[in-house]
Amino acid sequence: MSGGDGLVSAQCDADMRWLVGKGRAAANARDLLAGLGRHLFETGMPVKRLMMGMPTLHPMVAGRSYVWRQGMAGCTEEFTRDHGVFDTEAYLNSPVNAVRQKGAPIRWRLTGPEANVEFDILRELADEGMTDYFLAPLAFTERRGAVVAFSTDKPEGFSGACLARAKNLLPVLGMLFEIHAMHETSRSLLETYIGVDAGQRVLNGQIKRGDASVIKAVLWYCDLRGFTPLSERLGGAELIGILNEYFERMAAPVRAHGGEVLKFIGDAMLAIFPLAERDAEIACNAALAAAREAADAMTAYGRECVACGTPELRFGVALHLGEVTYGNIGAPDRLDFTVIGPAVNRVVRIEEQCRRLERQILVSGEVAKHVRTDLVSVGSHALRGVREAVELFGLPEPEKARSAAE
Repeated sequence: MSGGDGLVSAQCDADMRWLVGKGRAAANARDLLAGLGRHLFETGMPVKRLMMGMPTLHPMVAGRSYVWRQGMAGCTEEFTRDHGVFDTEAYLNSPVNAVRQKGAPIRWRLTGPEANVEFDILRELADEGMTDYFLAPLAFTERRGAVVAFSTDKPEGFSGACLARAKNLLPVLGMLFEIHAMHETSRSLLETYIGVDAGQRVLNGQIKRGDASVIKAVLWYCDLRGFTPLSERLGGAELIGILNEYFERMAAPVRAHGGEVLKFIGDAMLAIFPLAERDAEIACNAALAAAREAADAMTAYGRECVACGTPELRFGVALHLGEVTYGNIGAPDRLDFTVIGPAVNRVVRIEEQCRRLERQILVSGEVAKHVRTDLVSVGSHALRGVREAVELFGLPEPEKARSAAE
C-alpha cells in the first residue's frame, strides 16, 4: 500500500468513527449535515458547501433540503418543495434528477477546460465561486432516498482522495439520514392526523388503550348548517372541496391562537385550548379570538361563494370551559386520541343552539366570565341531555347565522 493510499484509508476510518459516534448522536438531519461539514473541513477536505435533499411524507411538503456553508457559524438553511415539484421543468432539468436517473454519483467541474454548467444551479454555484460539485444518491429502504452534494471553491477542485472520502461516506450516511427521515415522517403523520400535542404524547409513549389524563381546557365545537341537503345536491369532489374550504378557515385560527384540532367529524370540528401552560383568562380569550377570526374568514368566503355561484356555508361555533379526560380510547389495536366527558357533551349541545338562536358564536358562562370582550346574555336554555337550563352568551351585535334547516 502506498503512503497516499494509507492516508486516504486512515481518513476514511476517521470519517466512519465520526459518523457512528457524533453523527449518530445528531438530533436531526440539519445537525447531522452541519456536523459532517465541520468534521470534513477540520480534517482536511476543502468542502465549502454541503447540501442534503430528501422527499417527505407530508400533506403540504413534497421534499425538504438543507444547505450548510463553511464559515457561516455552523448555520444550516432549510428549504421546502411543494407537491408537484417532481413534475416541474426545474426539477426535470436538474442535477438531482440526473443523479436519480443514473442511480450513481456524478461530478461536475464548474471552472476550467472541463467545466460543465449544464444546469441553472451549477451556473449559480460557479457564480458563487465554486469550482467543483459532486452529487451522490443515498439509498433508502424501499423508497426514493436522499441526495448529498459536496462543493468546493479550491481552484484545483476536489482531489481523488477527497472524492474517495466522499464516496466512502455514502452507505452509512444514507442509513443515518433515513433514520431522521423516518422520525420526521412519523412526527408529521401523527401531527397531521391526530394533532401536534396528541402526536407528541404518542411519540413519548402514551400509546396504550386507557392511557389518559384529566385536563382543564376550553372546548371548541363547530358545525355546518344545511349540510345534509347540500351533500345530496353536490357531487363528491365538489362537496369535499367545500368542506376543505370550511375546515381551513376554522382550523387556521385555532392553531394560530394555541389551540389543538383533535378531529373532524363529518362537517363538525372538535378542538381544545388546554390550560396546562396558561390560565383560564388567556385560554378563553384565545379561543374567542380564534372564533371571531374564523367567523370573519367565513364571511369573506361567503362573499366569494355568492360571486361565483357556489353555495354559501352557514355554521355555528360553541365554546365551553371544563375538565375532560384526554387520551386513548377504542379497540386494543385501533385507538383514537381524543377528549371525553360531560364538558364535551355540553359544548356540542351549546353549538346546537346556534341555529335556533341565529348566532354564529355562543359561549358558556364558564367562558364568558373570563373574556375581556363585552358579551351579552342570550338567556338560559335547556340543552339536550343536560338537566338544568344553561345561560349562554354571544357577541353584542352578531351577524345572524341565517341557519338553514338540515
